Parts: sequence; C-alpha cells; structure tokens
Amino acid sequence: MTPLAIAFTPNYFVPAATMLRSMLDASTGDFEVVCLVTEPIPQRMQEKLVRLGQGRLTLRYLPLKGRLEGIYTDPRYTEAASFRLLLPELLPEYDKIVYIDCDVIVRQDIGQLYRKTALGENWLGVVFEAPIEKQAERFRALGCDPHRYFNSGFLLMNLAQMRKDHVSEKLLEACRVPYLEFPDQDALNQVCQGHVLPLSPLFNGIRTFFIPKYRPDFIRQYSAQLWEEVQEAATIHYTGGKPWRLFTVKFGEWWKAYDSLPEEIKTEWTPDKKTHRIWRFYKTPAGRLIDRLRNLKQRMV
Repeated sequence: MTPLAIAFTPNYFVPAATMLRSMLDASTGDFEVVCLVTEPIPQRMQEKLVRLGQGRLTLRYLPLKGRLEGIYTDPRYTEAASFRLLLPELLPEYDKIVYIDCDVIVRQDIGQLYRKTALGENWLGVVFEAPIEKQAERFRALGCDPHRYFNSGFLLMNLAQMRKDHVSEKLLEACRVPYLEFPDQDALNQVCQGHVLPLSPLFNGIRTFFIPKYRPDFIRQYSAQLWEEVQEAATIHYTGGKPWRLFTVKFGEWWKAYDSLPEEIKTEWTPDKKTHRIWRFYKTPAGRLIDRLRNLKQRMV
C-alpha cells in the first residue's frame, strides 16, 4: 500500500473526495490514507469515503487541533495545512509518505512514484516552481534560490531521515515568525534547502504552469517539451482561484472529476450556482467547441 497524508475539514469534504477520486483513477495499487483534521469528520462522511475507495482506500483520522500552538499560521489558510510539518513525529510507523493538498486533480500514478523513487538521504521529493519576476524577489528575500523554491502542496516525504535529522523541530522554529507569506511552505523551503530531490513538474502542475504568458518562465526552468507534456497530463493544483468558486485554469478537469463522484457524496455540498451554470454550458457542444478553440489559441502563443 502507498501511505498518503491529506488535511481537510468537513466543509472541504467534497474537494477532498474529488481529489481522492481522481487519484484512484490515475494511480495503481491501494492507499493508506491518514487524514489530518482539526475537527471531527462526521461518521457518515467517513463511511462515504470508504465506499468511494471500493476497497482501495484504508482511512484513519488524526485529530490535531491545538498541536501548532506557538507558531504563526496565516488566517487565510486552514491550520490543517501546516500539519504536514509534524508528519515525521506524528507517524513513526512510516518511513516514507506522500502528502497531497485537496485542491488537486491527480493525473499521474502516485503509487508508482512512491514505489520507484529512492530519496536517499534527501528529506523531500518536490516540484520546483518556475519563478516569475515578482516571485523571484520574494524567494531571494527568504534566503532561497528562486529556481529551487518548491510548492508544498505535493511532497514525497522521507519521514525516517527527517526524524533522524530532527527536521520537524527546525520547521516549527522557522514558523515562529509572523512575516512569512505562505508560512508552512516558506519554512519548508528555508529549512530543507540542499535536502530535496527534484520531481517532474507533471506531479504538481501549479496555476502558472498552465497560463501561456508564463510559458517562457516555465521553459527557463524546465523545457518546451515538458511544457507540452504538462498541458496534456500534469496533475493540476489549483493554487489560485478554486474551480468550484471561479472560472479558472483547467476548470473543466475539476468538474469532470466532481461529476464522477457518487451522488451520496455530492449531497454533502451545494455547488456555487454561477460556476455550476458555467460547467453546464461547458458540457454542451458549443461549450466544448469554445474550449477546444481556447486550448488551440494557448498552444499558438
């Protein structure tokens, strides 16, 4: 089984289920899913996730409310997102684990990545961002090489080595300042420099990887060939606007995964009326034609 850690709250249940559905569709093997939560997940929701997995998901829940006292967490983000910093100590039974944010549509085989990637003495396997100019300045201010700054929404974590090197302590100490824009992500980048294994951008396609005007920045970091591969097959991480709230990049991919959910999961949530109307149009012949033309235009930029 592939160990997987995710963090969500009851009001994020449907996005979490959508991510898991996409992961099961894209990946081989079974998964042991550790759910990091700040409040209880209702029993009915837990049972629905078990049925969603159809025997491929084993789920357990770690209640962690209050475990991050004394460190800075930005009010824009759920506290649960910072629990990844504690995983080496929280999960002594695991030597290695995959962490995935829940605002993601998985389109790569996570099980295969876990089985075939040897981290050695590296603490993390990560996907580097392709920095645009204003981001590069911020990364340098943090003491990070802009071309080695990574997004923390997808991590392959070497828990055994991190425990050996007391990395959680270092991460928590780095988070005791109030000026980090993305507290847990910035801390991971500051502390883990020189201890990361680069992964293909196919495993964590952040928003800028799909926007044509940022193509030159991506190619400087990776290559023109990888840009094309990312457009077709990269895991999509909605690091900007969320597709269940806004018409954003790769909007349709999220809604297609949502449509594939069992009705019993969909009943836990009322979609935003405006975005749902857009999706209904998107599925019509006219909507599909517009989408194809938009994709063609992006390829020609």
